[in-house]
Amino acid sequence: MKVNQFPDRLIELNNKEYLYFGGTAYLGMPTNPEFQQLVIKNILRWGSAYGSSRSANIQLTAYERGESFLAKYIQSEATVTVSSGMLAAKLVIEELIPQTDMFFHFPNIHAALKTANSLPVFIGNEINPRLLDNTYERITLLTDAVPSFHIKAIDLSVINLITSNKEITLVLDESHSLGILGNNGCGIFSTIQHKNIKRKIMVASLGKAMGVSGGVIASDHSFIHQMMMNDSFISSACMNPALAEATGEAEEIYKKQHLKLKDNLNHVSSLLANNELLDFNADYPVIYPEIDGINEKLLSNKIILTNFKYTAGAKDLNRIIFTANHQQEDLNKLISVLNQYQF
Repeated sequence: MKVNQFPDRLIELNNKEYLYFGGTAYLGMPTNPEFQQLVIKNILRWGSAYGSSRSANIQLTAYERGESFLAKYIQSEATVTVSSGMLAAKLVIEELIPQTDMFFHFPNIHAALKTANSLPVFIGNEINPRLLDNTYERITLLTDAVPSFHIKAIDLSVINLITSNKEITLVLDESHSLGILGNNGCGIFSTIQHKNIKRKIMVASLGKAMGVSGGVIASDHSFIHQMMMNDSFISSACMNPALAEATGEAEEIYKKQHLKLKDNLNHVSSLLANNELLDFNADYPVIYPEIDGINEKLLSNKIILTNFKYTAGAKDLNRIIFTANHQQEDLNKLISVLNQYQF
């Protein structure tokens, strides 16, 4: 399906209007008029792109504004921005390889966090015995805050079972939780307080809920300084400075849009019938419908959701996405269709 405008709550196909419940613009920022004006203002100041290194002799203050806001918002000591969430994750893993004896990954992690020779945290339903032995190791745990095909934050309580002779670094991908979960959408990074963890690092795309092209790395001051000395970071282009500063100036807009999203999710929760094939969490704006033919059923009612193969050879991924921009009549129409069919 090709469209010639941003796919917000409405899209037009073949001169017909459809409701759209897809994408990842959870807070509706890309089409928010107030936010657009911030972006335009900052493009006029900083230009449309900046291809230089952050380590060059010319330093742009746009990054100070954006990264200071993100550190406060995420509740981390410090942050640094990069050009994408994928790059953020790859840079962090590259930096950690010399400092890590073994990587372990939780189930269903995003491709951004995958690294060679990583071991699973679980084997079957049991914790990997490697995490319980007496060998001293520096280990790095890799996980998404909300794994693919899930609608709740990951349970990290298994970390408490790991033996104390493992020096633990946790890398958490919040691409699909930043702006959504936590106080005002701060994510779950600040709530992770397991005593076994020596260092925690958050990476995220800013192109989802936050509405700008870019990525962020959040951690303690020492690690962020270390990242900014990383050869790959030094040699890579920056996040667009106009978008970095616009992000830093949009705190109140993010708060308002987060409240709108919460109101929409509460409305859905109050009307959606219980259905094990339509599992829904009122704190999270995604449903993964396990229903054959769901696309056709919704399309016949002029509703479109997200549908694609997430990885080559995988089954089709269907996602119903709720955003801050959906209106109650949009939600009512979708819910009436979902409740009508007893799949």
